[in-house]
Parts: sequence; C-alpha cells; structure tokens
Amino acid sequence: MNSGIRFDSVTVTYGGHDGHTALDALDLTVEPGEVMALLGPSGSGKTTALRAVAGFVRPASGRVFIGDRDVTALPPHRRGIGMVVQQYALFPHLRVDENVAFGLKAQKVPKADVPGRVADALELVGMGAYAKRYPRELSGGQQQRVAIARALAIRPGVLLLDEPLSALDAQLRSGMLAELARLHRELPDVSILYVTHDQVEALTLADRIAVMDRARLQDCGTPQELYRRPRTEFTASFVGNANLLPVAVGEGSVSLGGAELKVATDGVAAGAAATLCVRPHLVGLGPGPNALTGRVTEVQWRGATHRLFVEVGGQVVKADVRELRQPPLLGEEVVLHFAPEDGVLLAAGVRGG
Repeated sequence: MNSGIRFDSVTVTYGGHDGHTALDALDLTVEPGEVMALLGPSGSGKTTALRAVAGFVRPASGRVFIGDRDVTALPPHRRGIGMVVQQYALFPHLRVDENVAFGLKAQKVPKADVPGRVADALELVGMGAYAKRYPRELSGGQQQRVAIARALAIRPGVLLLDEPLSALDAQLRSGMLAELARLHRELPDVSILYVTHDQVEALTLADRIAVMDRARLQDCGTPQELYRRPRTEFTASFVGNANLLPVAVGEGSVSLGGAELKVATDGVAAGAAATLCVRPHLVGLGPGPNALTGRVTEVQWRGATHRLFVEVGGQVVKADVRELRQPPLLGEEVVLHFAPEDGVLLAAGVRGG
C-alpha cells in the first residue's frame, strides 16, 4: 500500500462551538513514503493533528485524506494505519508475539497467516528472539520495539508515531533513532507522521518538518531549509538554537552595536526593523569578516566546545567554539565574527502561520 496523508483546512475544537481551538485550519500534505515530523512546544496542535489522522478526534471543519480516501468520518479501525504512542500500550498479560498478533486478529487476518506476519514484524525490529517473553521482562527500548512491530504487522500505508522516544533515556533514544531511520529505508512505501518536541529527532529522521505553534502551522520545509534559512523567528528559535539579534537595516548591510555587518537584505527594506539570525556554531572567536567586539558575560564548557556569551551593543551573542585550553575570562573584551552567508535576516516579529 502506498498512501500519503492530506489535511484539508482541518480545524479541531474542544468544548463546543465557542470552545478551545486545538488545531486551526491546517493545510498539509505528507507525500507517499515521506517522513513528516510535526515539531512544536506543548499545546501547539501537533498531537491533535495526529489524532485527527488516527480518528480519535473529529474535525469541526475540514477533511482528512489517507491516499485518495476521505477518512474524516471513518472509525480508527477502518483507516489502515499503524500507531505507536509514548507509553507503548502493550498488554501486560500477553506475550510479545501475542501483543504483535493483536492487530492482525482484529483485522481478521487468516489464522494461518498470523504467525508468519508476527515473525516478520519482530525480525524487522530485531526482537525475533523475544517472542515468548512478557512485556515486564523487557527493557523500555525493547518494549518500544515491540510496539513498533505491532504497528507494522498490519502492513499499514501510514504509520503514526506520537512522541515514541520521550520515555527513553538519552542513550536508548539515540539507538532507537538509528533503528527508526533503518526502518524507513526498509519500508520506503510507508508514510510516517512523527510527532515530537525534540528538534534532534526531527532533524535526524524527517524528510520534511512542519513547525507548529498556537494551533497553527508556522513553517514547513526540509530540515536543511528550516535550519539554514529559517523564514520566521519562531522557526529559527525552535529548530536548532539561534542568535536572534535586533538590527538596523541598511543597503546590503545591517548594524549592531556600532558595527556594520554584511548580510543579504533581500526582501527587507532599508530602515525597517529586522532580526539577524546566526547559529552559534557559525560564530568564530577572533578577527574575521563581520567582526563584533564585546565583553564576555558567561562561559560554559560543553565537552568538545565552549559556549561563550558576549555582550555586544546591549545584545548577548552566543558563540560555540572548539574547546579552549584557556577560555576568555568574565568581563574580558573579545572579538567575534561570522561569514556574511551565515547570517539570515528576518523581518522583525514575523512568526508565520
């Protein structure tokens, strides 16, 4: 099955006509075989969007399509989707193979076909040797693999992942990210909608990222587009970490703390208020293009790097530089720099949506 997902102006409200709008006129398409991450803070609407696809909430207006089917009014079990949630939701009284078989039996798959489908799904997630164990005998990461196997056993065209790694520790999360990336390569026809508030997960797994805030879609693009050339201040701050510095705009340059900086000013008129976005790892220490002079207010050691906080013209600029044997002292005057192509100018206050 090769199915995409399409939100056609989907609005979800809670509490009746005058209630809370949890999702506001969402227009978004997940292409067949694509991994789309819904990224945003708590309450942004991302989980509501996923639940609308699953059939757990009914839109107040708009339509949801899976492939070319309008599934807005269909119950969850008729949508042909697999779903994995944060807390795994395994049945504690059933063995691993029985948990994975549950959805197949619900779909009335011929009894003779069930063992083979279960074995295939468990092998896909590396859990074939654990078929006869109970969930309580598994680690958190192993339980999550079983939950994914159960979702994949029904051979869905669409896989919904709702914060699937948030209950795992950092080391397990890293391993499961690699496993999910491998699964995507091995299941190229399955469309995946992945809800997360973790930017690393989104940047690692997604073909495209939809950035959500305040129930609305704020931005959408490839991870590289959103990270390197964000279109809004919200995207710049939520996808990766960024310096967002108010600047005065001139002709092909901006000024900050008395320094004139060369950056592309396309689309922002001279004299307009604007925000300069520069990623901390692209800010160097020492003389160079677009030099900024300021005083160190804080130094953080982060293992391979030092993060410097430098006050420039009343603004704090963050710089991530390779670990220094002798980092600058608090109050010391330093020079920072960044390449003109690494600065992105945003119209001040633009949040998207």
